[in-house]
Amino acid sequence: MPNLLILGGTTEANALAKSVAGQGIPAIYSYAGRVDTPRPQPIPTRVGGFGGAAGLARYIRDHRISHVVDATHPFAAQMSRNAVNVCDATGIPLVALTRAPWASGAQDRWQHVPDIAAAVGALSGPAQRIFLAVGRMHLADFATQPQHHYLLRLVDQPQELPMPNRDVIVSRGPFSVEGDVALMERHNTELVVSKNAGGTGARAKLDAASALGVPVLMIDRPVLPQRTEFTSVPQVLDWLAHSGVNLGV
Repeated sequence: MPNLLILGGTTEANALAKSVAGQGIPAIYSYAGRVDTPRPQPIPTRVGGFGGAAGLARYIRDHRISHVVDATHPFAAQMSRNAVNVCDATGIPLVALTRAPWASGAQDRWQHVPDIAAAVGALSGPAQRIFLAVGRMHLADFATQPQHHYLLRLVDQPQELPMPNRDVIVSRGPFSVEGDVALMERHNTELVVSKNAGGTGARAKLDAASALGVPVLMIDRPVLPQRTEFTSVPQVLDWLAHSGVNLGV
């Protein structure tokens, strides 16, 4: 009997979990533990890291995992690298379920940087009012530019924050363009800093920035090892079917 491991935490992973539960495919959903209140899933769930590549390999062996779908965030680079390396070494079939990256339009004012460190460096200079949309993991990096006033929108209420000047909004997407236009007008946003996560749930801030003529500092995705990538749940189900998984059991 096949046993699928979904490396999750994204909208795409949630949709896949719902589909495999409906198909009767035995599966386990893994959360990295970055969010205090993860969404409940219709399949068995685990929360927390594996302990690096060796821990992931041990988990796959101990739980008799037969297939892995990496549906983590596009910036969860270390997890994705571990998944590729472990599955290559063990012969476990692996695919990624990911989102196409965002692309700028004619009216957008995007400046691209390769990583978080480059984004922090790009913020040296006079104080600005910045909508910092990078998640809570990297806030300490941007605290080295304390001259700015930061608008932070986070999924969970933070315990403490390293920035002296900030406004915090606790909210979970998807968000609307109208709502983000109003938010940015209310906070007099002069710059948006965003990871190129792709998808629709967090795109609104970019469209709002475009509508307001606000520039965007766009952090490009990390480079990952070569792997098979899909952008839809039906593609993953088709891959499973062609990998020997009997759907609908």
